[in-house]
Amino acid sequence: MTSTFHGLETAKRSIFTTQTALNTTGHNISNANTSGYSRQRVNFTAARPIEAYGYSHSTAAGQLGTGVEATSITRVRDKFLDSQFYSEYKWLGNYTVQSDTLEKLETIVNEPSDTGLQTVISNFWNSWSDLSKTPESADGRAVLVEQTKAMMDAFNYTYKQLTDLKSDLTENAQINLDNLKSISSTIANLNGQIQRIEGIGDDANDLRDQRDALVDELSGLANVKVSDLSDGYTITMGNVTLVAGKSAEGSQGLTLDDMTAAIENGDLNNGAIYGTMQSRDKYVQGYMDQLNQMANTIANGDIQVTIPKGSVLPEGTVLNGVTYAGANRTLTEDLTVTVQGLNGLHQLGYTMNGEQGEPLFTDADGNTDNLTAANIQLNPKIAADPTLLATSMKVTFNDDGTETVVAGNNSMAVLMSQARDTKFAFDATDNNTINGFFRAVVGQLGVQSKEMQRLQSNQQTIVDQVDSRRMSVSGVSLDEEMSDLVKFQHAYNASARVMTVIDETLDRIINSMGRVGL
Repeated sequence: MTSTFHGLETAKRSIFTTQTALNTTGHNISNANTSGYSRQRVNFTAARPIEAYGYSHSTAAGQLGTGVEATSITRVRDKFLDSQFYSEYKWLGNYTVQSDTLEKLETIVNEPSDTGLQTVISNFWNSWSDLSKTPESADGRAVLVEQTKAMMDAFNYTYKQLTDLKSDLTENAQINLDNLKSISSTIANLNGQIQRIEGIGDDANDLRDQRDALVDELSGLANVKVSDLSDGYTITMGNVTLVAGKSAEGSQGLTLDDMTAAIENGDLNNGAIYGTMQSRDKYVQGYMDQLNQMANTIANGDIQVTIPKGSVLPEGTVLNGVTYAGANRTLTEDLTVTVQGLNGLHQLGYTMNGEQGEPLFTDADGNTDNLTAANIQLNPKIAADPTLLATSMKVTFNDDGTETVVAGNNSMAVLMSQARDTKFAFDATDNNTINGFFRAVVGQLGVQSKEMQRLQSNQQTIVDQVDSRRMSVSGVSLDEEMSDLVKFQHAYNASARVMTVIDETLDRIINSMGRVGL
């Protein structure tokens, strides 16, 4: 026979278990808007039955139920969708950074505009064209000096902006790396807490949610792989172990140099850190190199020009391997030659004082080698004295052996203005006009920016879709929780009613039986 109070125990278990379900439902409702929270569910199972011996089966055991038990409270989570989210989110982190960088590059280049580099380069050519019409004009020379300074300032300032952007990206990469190390350390700490709590049979659901939210964030920083092992999550980036159970030692010593090496060997190939470093080293540095190439080429790049018949070359000029000296300095026919940029061309002309032209572009010390967008400027001598601009290519020979420049001759000014449409040798395979080269650079930037915006937008859609599917599994539905709330409320009331009925029955047995006639 079972205990007289067996029914009370069964009802009590039902009440307590249902109360747990009600509390869990309330917890779900409270966290309906909590980011990273996973819906929790109470797992019910029938309590272990007892063997009861009855009068009709004196030698055979019977199974008598003892009610219900809440064996565990688990999160509703789909690991496949989590893995898919990590896989897609790393691309979004990468594309977002690169798209933002290209957008900033477009802002720096600022083309087309009335104040961009393209405009000041055009103004430079136009000033030479204007000066060729009045080569002796002091005003024309002053304007040309100012327009050349403006072009040099545009090179210098654009390069400085690119340098600043590169520094910002390096700083952002370091911030992201520090964040990666901090997240890895926190995940390792949570691994330990979860292992300790679940080791004694409890459920660490909220701690698991915190850990998974951190892994979500980590997956946006780098291409990570997550393995759920007995001692917690093990997280790797290629062959680099960031977290192993309670240890995050593999991530704490990482530096940006390590990240560069990881990119080179393939361990790091996605995420915001990868995108930041690629943006810095591929896009920003690439455009810095192109701007340097453009600045050096306009000054020193090979250019083919045709010097008109009657021009007088400066004494000792060497062109196409021929030295021009004495009487053969005066050209008897047009001469097509290759000179080294506008510097080389300008040195074939004469100033207002009859002196040979100086290099047009130098650095601050007057050097013409290794010019970059950062250091190129108008030759300080010419900037201080516009009469040193060479516009003439003719001199008259005096009886006393001296020479007098033909100040009204405009041959050099014409050649300089015609260089606008002349192709320069940017490298062994690329010949282009200065304007054409810059247009190609701007066009390339526009294409890259549009393509990256498209990739970022598409990836955002994919991530949103995966996250929506994940939330449909793990997220809290208030309608569903309200339905469960009503269901468990009825179960609780019914369990309480069972206990009341048993109490009344016991009261009858205890207080009324054996009192016949009283």
